[in-house]
Amino acid sequence: MADHIKIRKAPGKWTVRAGGAVLGETANALELSEGSYPAVIYFPRADIAMAFLEASAKTTHCPHKGEARYFSIVTKSKTLEDAVWSYEEPLAGVAQIKDHLAFYATDLVTVERI
Repeated sequence: MADHIKIRKAPGKWTVRAGGAVLGETANALELSEGSYPAVIYFPRADIAMAFLEASAKTTHCPHKGEARYFSIVTKSKTLEDAVWSYEEPLAGVAQIKDHLAFYATDLVTVERI
């Protein structure tokens, strides 16, 4: 793993909401810190209501984590494009984030410790 990336179990219970709906809640979240970037919470895929997510065509590449695949969040009132990402086959140094999803926290998507 790159020296500037740290992954640990996120303390407590975490939730993610969008469009008034709870998309997921978990006590098994991971917190990924990468250099000076804000920490990102990764939710186990099994704890997310995948019916709210629609696979996107977007992908990006990180030299430290691998290829990211994106999802849009589909709510009753709108679709939040590319609001979620996942490393389906992460590089060996960050293998812990496999089968996890991260969400862009915005005014429409809330990721919080409860």
